[in-house]
Amino acid sequence: MRLFVSIDLPDRLAEAVADAQERIAEAEGLRFVDPTQAHLTLFFLGDTDPDRVIAIEDALERAVDDAGVDPFELRVGGFGVFPSPEYISVVWVGVRDGGGAAETTRLHDAVSEELTALGFEGDDHEFTPHVTIARMDDARGKDLVQRVVRETDPDLGAFRVGEIRLKESTLTEAGPEYETVASFEL
Repeated sequence: MRLFVSIDLPDRLAEAVADAQERIAEAEGLRFVDPTQAHLTLFFLGDTDPDRVIAIEDALERAVDDAGVDPFELRVGGFGVFPSPEYISVVWVGVRDGGGAAETTRLHDAVSEELTALGFEGDDHEFTPHVTIARMDDARGKDLVQRVVRETDPDLGAFRVGEIRLKESTLTEAGPEYETVASFEL
């Protein structure tokens, strides 16, 4: 099983994600994320033995309790790239300041602490709450992406976050397909 922990965007924001993608649609070398599957990844577990799912679910229950985060509003907007504007591999929209970034970071930190204690490898960089909208396979469209990221500031909207989810990702020729394994209410 290929697993990750996420905050999923509601279906009603899929159009806003698609609109943000449209701003960079002419950039060559990009693969776009399916707007209906947009999410904010809190932790990527990777290939995982199915026998570990119960321990993972228990750890996520503890993480939600430890984070002490009540349901909150998450406001998504603004472009960014990873790892840098000079070398782009991911194009994303972020979480607005004051729009749930602190709560999202607390959830990430608690989830990361619990899952690394189970032996999963955490990130080696600072957490930046974001929703990936495209991946750049080559630099043909880099100039356009840089300009759009620098000059535009899309606002995708806000939604209430009441849970985090353990998701399974199945890679297919048409792209990844996600299925919720378990949900954990805040």
